[in-house]
Amino acid sequence: MKKNLLLLVACLSMLASCGSFKAKRVGGDEGDELAMEITDKWVLRDTENAVTDILKQIESHKGFKRYLMKTGKTPKIFIAEVQNQTSEPYFPINDLNDEMLNEFSASGEFILIDAAARERILQEIQYQNDGMVDPNDIKSIGKQSGADLLVFGNVRMAPRQRDGKTIKQYTVNIRMTDLEKGIEVLRTRFKTQKYSEQSSTGW
Repeated sequence: MKKNLLLLVACLSMLASCGSFKAKRVGGDEGDELAMEITDKWVLRDTENAVTDILKQIESHKGFKRYLMKTGKTPKIFIAEVQNQTSEPYFPINDLNDEMLNEFSASGEFILIDAAARERILQEIQYQNDGMVDPNDIKSIGKQSGADLLVFGNVRMAPRQRDGKTIKQYTVNIRMTDLEKGIEVLRTRFKTQKYSEQSSTGW
């Protein structure tokens, strides 16, 4: 009887410890630091940092400033989908594309193509070119969308590993092309690195 009682107490204790859970709402910076304790993969703050940095590079790009002065108008842009070229199948590429659309729109420096028209043309691009933008199709996209500029790009990741240590080097590469002339007016690159260590007994 005593043994059964001790066993019951032990089981209840284990259930209580397994069932404990604590959560709290945190800000972006704190959330980013906590995420680094859990994963070395791309997280929401990386997406925010990448898009913010890309827009800053566009704003300060000397060649693009000259291009805008020559055109003398607010450019109408078609933002194609940034492609995931990393080895991570679950890379949050949709979040990155949504953030690009939102921040380009919020900047007030561009006129974005209507969402429905953009979706239709993107489907054609994906069907014909497996999601990639063929340079030969650039003028055709311009005529279909009525855009002045096409924005497209990719995300890449180069991992390096040694003795349980890993560094992941992410790059987001963005290009902007004049759709009528078929010439590149700017390109930007955002870079970030994720470092992690794994012991022989686990993380």
